[in-house]
Amino acid sequence: MTISFKDKVVIVTGSGGGLGRSHALQFAERGAKLVINDLGGAVDGSGGSSEAADKVVKEIKDMGGEAISNGSSVTDKEGVQKLVDDTMSAFGRIDVLVNNAGVLRDKSFAKVTLDDFEFVVDVHLMGSVYCTKAVWPVMVEQQYGRIIMTSSSSGVFGNFGQANYGSAKLGVVGLMNTLKIEGQKNNIKVNSLIPVAATRMTENLGMPEAVFEQLKPESVSPAVLFMASEEAPTGIMLSAGAGVFAKVEISQAAGVGFAGDEINPDSIADHWSEISDMSNAKQLFNGGEHTAAIFSKVKK
Repeated sequence: MTISFKDKVVIVTGSGGGLGRSHALQFAERGAKLVINDLGGAVDGSGGSSEAADKVVKEIKDMGGEAISNGSSVTDKEGVQKLVDDTMSAFGRIDVLVNNAGVLRDKSFAKVTLDDFEFVVDVHLMGSVYCTKAVWPVMVEQQYGRIIMTSSSSGVFGNFGQANYGSAKLGVVGLMNTLKIEGQKNNIKVNSLIPVAATRMTENLGMPEAVFEQLKPESVSPAVLFMASEEAPTGIMLSAGAGVFAKVEISQAAGVGFAGDEINPDSIADHWSEISDMSNAKQLFNGGEHTAAIFSKVKK
């Protein structure tokens, strides 16, 4: 199977460098028309310049592709609408949105300021909301759309010093989980990437050079192209790094049901090994399945 994006229009936010640039170039190699969105700021979100986005546009044009640049911030509602308007004006449709733009303001929870917490959540979570909300009517009208959220192991599994980042990154999974349901009738599929890559955001972690080489963004981007393809699944989290790809799930154990006076914390403690046994765990597609799983165990 050869995945093609010929005649497809793809917006990648934060694509002036790192993962976003890698995604954009690989989309372009497979025939997509690209919108390179990048504010051009520092890792912490300060500053701004169109130079990074323009450079990637030139790379794509030099390889024979089509691309335009856009310098809107994903936290600016009017700017995001301009991003969509620019795209529609240039290409007339939007097939894929990759929510990739991000910032870091790492500090332990005891030391992080609320302003820095809110800013990181605004960029990652609300930025994804604003961009997705802006393209949604276009995709509904087309009866076609593919949306990628960028999550993180910091959100799904946790990481010291990243309470703000982790909160936002699991937040986009929650957004995905509802949109995968709401998008079904309009052929809109929504998935999440969990990347491990050596980029500007990770260069201060002191990785050995050999490890840094293996974790190039180019080894992550194939996961994005797969999740953005016509035959993609929907509602999945896909881990990607160093050429290794793995589906990640939030699942629920079979559980134990109690009745009457048994419904108390002591029963939970006494049966914890059974309650926490994940050997027959299931991934649930929606909240209704969660309720059904509960009632399947209710003791009459």
